[in-house]
Amino acid sequence: MNTKELVKWDQQHFIHPTTSIQEQQAKGAKVIFEKGQGIYLTSTEGKEYIDAMSSLWNVNIGHGRKELGEAAKEQMEQLAYSSCFSTFSNEPAILLTKKIAELAPPSLNAVFLTSGGSESNDTAIKLIRHYWRILGKPEKNKIVAMNRGYHGVSAGATSATGIPEFWDMAGVTMNGFVHAKSPYEIGTAASIQSIRETIENEGPETIAAFMTEPIQGAGGVLIPPDDFLIEVRKLCDEYGILMHVDEVITGFGRTGKMFAVEHYGVEPDLLAFAKGVTSGYFPLGGVLVKDNVHEVLKEKSVGTLFHGFTYSGHPTGAAVALKNIEIMEQEELVENSALMGDRLLKGFQEIKASSSIVGDVRAKGLLGAIEFVKDPVTNERFAKELGVAPRIVAALHEKGVICRAVTYEQTDILCFSPPLIITGEEVDKMIAIVKEVVLEIQQQLTQKVATK
Repeated sequence: MNTKELVKWDQQHFIHPTTSIQEQQAKGAKVIFEKGQGIYLTSTEGKEYIDAMSSLWNVNIGHGRKELGEAAKEQMEQLAYSSCFSTFSNEPAILLTKKIAELAPPSLNAVFLTSGGSESNDTAIKLIRHYWRILGKPEKNKIVAMNRGYHGVSAGATSATGIPEFWDMAGVTMNGFVHAKSPYEIGTAASIQSIRETIENEGPETIAAFMTEPIQGAGGVLIPPDDFLIEVRKLCDEYGILMHVDEVITGFGRTGKMFAVEHYGVEPDLLAFAKGVTSGYFPLGGVLVKDNVHEVLKEKSVGTLFHGFTYSGHPTGAAVALKNIEIMEQEELVENSALMGDRLLKGFQEIKASSSIVGDVRAKGLLGAIEFVKDPVTNERFAKELGVAPRIVAALHEKGVICRAVTYEQTDILCFSPPLIITGEEVDKMIAIVKEVVLEIQQQLTQKVATK
């Protein structure tokens, strides 16, 4: 189909998610994708791009996997959809929840299925509050979350998110959410103290749960020190509050483990997942619930649990997820994530060594970031109006690499999350392009300063 016609119709009819509406109306769609294969996406105009973000952190097994289409077709021909309300069930949903429980930390064995990450975190919040209500402690309803954390765009998930730009969109957030400072801001010890002070100030008797990502993805791929989640678990146990971990981005191999909490030897009370469970081939997510929490629900949750989505336990989605996990296991993609993640980090370190504008570089498996600063010694940041990270993203786009800029609180961070199928040669190719662009932008910034 004619690309110009598609751009016009896009402007007229398609309100894009997380997009500048004015930019869309002024410039049209930046690119219209037509096909994907492996780590690559191809536009309607025939230009090929390295999908260095796995689109939205989620295409873990890569694009163009016909096996998932075949699994969906087979399931649709047999049972495309049926409700899981009122104890109705279906075989793929049962097998998927069993499989996820087998992959998860040992004490997380029950799963509530959703359609995606935002729904998963809203579900976790409601289950947490329900848990305390049925234990006769309805006053325990507040959620402590982290600055720069991201948990989704539904009402509860937005309120838990610690990025003000997401609150500003509608101008109102839900009550019952408070935020503590993150290790990225002040280090582990001070962050734990901030969480402790938040709990004490609000009153431990009012706190239902602490909620965090193992790695803050949308906040800038902020990897905490190894002891952070361990100390959080101790703090939750000390105050008698639940620990909810959001693994929507980090789950299913992204960090070189099936779940990121495995790096730290921590078992949360609830764990949200989505994205990589189907590699984006079907909208699906869920919440893993620890045995002790599940036992309380089984014993004390009387009558109907008035929470559920039309597509909770969607048989076609479950069949796609099962095939996706099968491929991940057969092709050892979790292991490849760890191996290629080491290569990715080494590439980032080489870029840092050759550049005067690169500060911290970091990666955990195939989840990484490069941070740009005016002075790597003092960590002084660039003026916001320079738009350093967005300029680099735009230049990379021109050279056929798609990645993401994070600029909250005057940071300039370049995020990467390539498909877990990526090869060493493909990592090296991507790094070479990134290095070329970084040095080009560095030269432009130097020239700008010199002409002042």
